[in-house]
Amino acid sequence: MQKETSSSDVSSSSSPSHAGARVRHRRRPTEVTPDVNRSNGPALLVSDQNKYKSMLIRTYSTVWMIGGFAFLVYMGHLYIWAGVVVIQIFMATELFNLLRKSSEEKQLPGFRMLNWHFFFTAMLFTYGRFLSRELVNTVSSDHLLFKLVSGLIKYQMFICYFLYIAGFVWFILTLKKKTYKYQFKQYAWTHMILLTVFAQSSFTVANIFEGMFWFLLPASLIVINDIAAYLFGFFLGRTPLIKLSPKKTWEGFIGASVTTIISAFLLANIMGRFQWFTCPRKDLSTGWLNCDPGPMFKPEHYFLGDWVPQWFPWKEVFLLPVQWHALALGLFASIIAPFGGFFASGFKRAFKIKDFGDSIPGHGGITDRMDCQMVMAVFAYIYHQSFISPHNFSVDAILDQIIRNLTYEEQKALYQQLGEIFQQRQLMQS
Repeated sequence: MQKETSSSDVSSSSSPSHAGARVRHRRRPTEVTPDVNRSNGPALLVSDQNKYKSMLIRTYSTVWMIGGFAFLVYMGHLYIWAGVVVIQIFMATELFNLLRKSSEEKQLPGFRMLNWHFFFTAMLFTYGRFLSRELVNTVSSDHLLFKLVSGLIKYQMFICYFLYIAGFVWFILTLKKKTYKYQFKQYAWTHMILLTVFAQSSFTVANIFEGMFWFLLPASLIVINDIAAYLFGFFLGRTPLIKLSPKKTWEGFIGASVTTIISAFLLANIMGRFQWFTCPRKDLSTGWLNCDPGPMFKPEHYFLGDWVPQWFPWKEVFLLPVQWHALALGLFASIIAPFGGFFASGFKRAFKIKDFGDSIPGHGGITDRMDCQMVMAVFAYIYHQSFISPHNFSVDAILDQIIRNLTYEEQKALYQQLGEIFQQRQLMQS
């Protein structure tokens, strides 16, 4: 009797209605799959079988990227700017391809060229505003070329606006009945890309010409934070940090934060002693720089007698004032800048992609490497303008306004009037 009862239970549980109920029950999104190792707790993140192979690939790519970056720094400001432009083109390519549909674009010949038209128009507008002074200083020795460049700078905003309107008209003329939705989606997506790429990287270029220190230190801190987070998470990571990035761990985040802040303090002392890093570049040449480093980069003496024990060998140190500002950059690079990466992770999850591209083995695309850099570049520029850059008028600033806004004849008249004023003052003093 017991066997019959058990067999009847089995047969009843295997009936179609029960089977369907069981299938529906398994499809519930909130259902938790039983874990045979539940008693042992969650699986450690350090037990990934393929992590060593991935680490070798990632390390190989990292060495090449750091080597290329160091070469650009050695070559100078103009080459770094060219490198930024190349990175922008790669980023735009990856982002343009994200929502591109070949089936739709077969019906729209030349539509892809419109995206690049807007891209290079935005590039002309952005760099024309940020590098106008350097461009004028570069060609100031040639009178004809000086007048041409001055005219281009004076009417740069109008030229860019005309180019944008031309692209706008081009877009309207290419609208087709069955692709309206796709075309307007691409139009909006293109403008989002331009805002993301140029609003961030323009500050990067401004930092480069303000003094390579303000570009190199923030960029290096992001690299250090990324490498340290990877290494600490690789060997010690056990506690997941955020759901958007399952491989990010608290151990990696905390270890990278401490490493980044210490590195910021030490690197600022090293970089701040070289004029190649501290002097601003006022033209687009590649020659050696020579300038007064300013009070931020002049060592100050600190006596540590009352703060350190008797056995400590160093009783006094010489530090650069900029090192204290570097701590703020290191704090931002280690705590806030990683959220640029988290934002990118959420963005990729929304589009169900692993990486923005595959141009860097082990890292993904260029955009995957620049997410935190873009956030950091904006902060570095704002911090420099708020706490470092002098806000009073300088000779260079006044000359810049004169060169940009006055014609050649007006500049000659100003020169003559200043000469007459100086002569009158000399007569009054004598």
